[in-house]
Amino acid sequence: MAAEGSINSFSGRRIWITGHRGMLGSAMVRSLERSDAELLLTTRAELDLTDAGAVRRWMQENRPELVFHIGAKVGGIHANATLPADFLYDNLMIQTNVIDGAHKTGVEKLVFVASNCTYPTNAEQPIREEALLTGPLDGNIRAYAVSKIAGIEMCRSYRTQHGSNFVAIVPPNLYGPGDNYHPQHSHVVAGMLRRAHEAKLAGSQEFIVWGDGLPRRELLHVDDLAAALKYVMLAPTKHELYNVGCGYDLQISELATLIAEVVGFKGEIVYDRSKPNGTMRKLLDSSKIRALGWLPQITERAGLATAYDDFRRRYTTEEPHEMHRFEAARAPHMIRSPGTTE
Repeated sequence: MAAEGSINSFSGRRIWITGHRGMLGSAMVRSLERSDAELLLTTRAELDLTDAGAVRRWMQENRPELVFHIGAKVGGIHANATLPADFLYDNLMIQTNVIDGAHKTGVEKLVFVASNCTYPTNAEQPIREEALLTGPLDGNIRAYAVSKIAGIEMCRSYRTQHGSNFVAIVPPNLYGPGDNYHPQHSHVVAGMLRRAHEAKLAGSQEFIVWGDGLPRRELLHVDDLAAALKYVMLAPTKHELYNVGCGYDLQISELATLIAEVVGFKGEIVYDRSKPNGTMRKLLDSSKIRALGWLPQITERAGLATAYDDFRRRYTTEEPHEMHRFEAARAPHMIRSPGTTE
């Protein structure tokens, strides 16, 4: 039977955060900086997670006690559609090396971050953890989704066979500091923040929103997810998979209105129906993590304000074309902490 014991404290613990330079990974670092833990942070130049021998040697030498496995090869729909073999191979290798290494080096507990794209496109809403592997996946990101499903199954299998205290979590759409603000390849909140800001700067009377405004999205601030990951790490977890969402969703039109208010855009919100809506709804059933006692703390308005502050800092310190180049180069190739697909 899998170990389910609670972790008393992070103080004095050796904690490895993979993908610590990404949006979620950097939020984990912020969240743990004052915990008196020893944070083990490795860049790709220092440790290639696809290299089994290098990962094994590093784990044997550094002996992490707790692991937040966040790092992954991620990218937009175009990158996933054109490089599916790369996404599948790299993520399978990364997960295999980290999860198996955690077992072989006696890691006390590992929390693996998956993605809501692992659930079938036709899953009943709100989506329960039991919906995994019950239907077809979104064809545009199927290879990436399959790799994440394999990571979930590794955690499940190592719990079953070895009693390893390995847990997987599935978040909804993330937003907040460190997001990708690329004008074409960003997720829903970051893309709308940028378009609203640029419409305001240009003195435009219109803020363009892609689609017809009818789809619904469940959102979670990245700092809330970081807090949830700590909660899952500390709590006695009897399940191998937990959805971690806020429990409700917003219509895109509602989100657009909120963003316009946060940005200070006074014009009209216009919907570009030539752009795709994407999936109409992806609401997670997060009752299992609620039973552990975790609840999100950041309201959408407060969270959007922190995201907008982050965007403005980066927008004013980096030329727009440099932001584009950085994000376009980073998405297909770098190992970083994942967001979720729009």
